Amino acid sequence: MARVIRKTALAALCITAACAGLVACDDDDEGFLEGLDDSPSLSKPALGGLSGTKKIRVEGRSVNVSCSGSPVDGKPVVVVLAGLDDGLKKTAAFRKTLSEKDRVCSYDRLGEGASEAPAGPQTVAASGKILTGVLDQVAGDTPVVLAGHSLGGLLAARYAPDHQDRVKGLVLMDATSPTSNGDIKKVIPESATGDSADLRAQTAAAGEGLNREKLVFPDAEVRSAGDIPVEVIQHGTKYLGQFPVYGDGLEKVWSEGQRKWTALSGRSKLSTAADSGHYIYVDRTELAVKAVRSVAAQAAE
Repeated sequence: MARVIRKTALAALCITAACAGLVACDDDDEGFLEGLDDSPSLSKPALGGLSGTKKIRVEGRSVNVSCSGSPVDGKPVVVVLAGLDDGLKKTAAFRKTLSEKDRVCSYDRLGEGASEAPAGPQTVAASGKILTGVLDQVAGDTPVVLAGHSLGGLLAARYAPDHQDRVKGLVLMDATSPTSNGDIKKVIPESATGDSADLRAQTAAAGEGLNREKLVFPDAEVRSAGDIPVEVIQHGTKYLGQFPVYGDGLEKVWSEGQRKWTALSGRSKLSTAADSGHYIYVDRTELAVKAVRSVAAQAAE
């Protein structure tokens, strides 16, 4: 029994850390590759966009981007932002489903997938400049809806307030809490030992830039992104509760973090994805697709 509990604790640590957008965990991308276009070239742009997968230059760095689906006049481009240590491969199946009715683009952030590593530590604002450069090339003047998961959700939510002329909707799928660093310290005391101490330390280190993207993401208040449609979806399977001693507390602060994101807009909606863990767009693809299309439709009105 002790071995089982130990194994569960370690698994919870891995999932929790990834959930907070912190550290890499072993993950099998098999099954996400279907529909991924690894073509080295892009077809002729349509409505200012690109089709296929290719590396482009943004802010002097090589960025791997992919777009699919036909542009529709009057509809926003959906841009998917993956979580930490995820990228085009991980979101391929989700994007393929979305592209059946929408134009969808995504990219590997600097330090992720096939994109170039950042030259040094990145701020959230610096990461946003890369996103702006990508949007310039894949969407042009077309409005966008950002669909972000985990750390990608946090970045989407931080980006939108400063780009209200371009971002017309948000879908945040189990997005990293705007106060993730403080959340962990609130639940796990400095006196904690073992896996709990490791999680606390890894959270602090990752928030200070010890991650693949060299991204520093300090806690910050949620700012208004205007009167745009926002759907915040949190996990329904309480797997964080499996973490020894502090599991219930981790679930509580995670849920509180999701509620904080609703301050982005007076048109925010918070829902729970039943039977879903952290990867909502995998566990409940149909629900995630429905949310994106709902926000996109409202943004087009």
